[in-house]
Amino acid sequence: MLWTIPRAITAVAGAGEGSTALNAFDHALMDAGIADLNFLKVTSICPEGARVVPMRPYTPGMLMPAVYTRINGHIPGERIAASVGIGIGAGSHGLIMEYAHTGSAENAEQIVRRMVEEGMATRGLETVEIVVAAREHVVQRTGCVVAAVLFWPE
Repeated sequence: MLWTIPRAITAVAGAGEGSTALNAFDHALMDAGIADLNFLKVTSICPEGARVVPMRPYTPGMLMPAVYTRINGHIPGERIAASVGIGIGAGSHGLIMEYAHTGSAENAEQIVRRMVEEGMATRGLETVEIVVAAREHVVQRTGCVVAAVLFWPE
């Protein structure tokens, strides 16, 4: 059932090039292994008890709740990056943050980790673990980087 509380989540990231921004986005989704899903963009609460799992097989066209970010670049040689971070709470819900910028994946990962830490602290939640997916890409003509957290309907 689609509207149940997800018990499994997956973090992925991908990069791609294309002749247009939309084609580059599609190639980044393909690289992340999520191109044939229909995303329902959701905000950033990780359900209590949800566990982080590897990417799973899915039926093309499936509706998939997801937190995601993307960035496109059009300047050859420009470095772009996207990252998602999942803060797993101790005995409670957690938090997901997303970040994209012109820069490195390493920097995007550090920033998203700080965002998760601040968001968890603001809510008074104890953080057990932070899981991050990050990717960078050096633009050749039109590039895109995407990072996403998928909410599996199990």
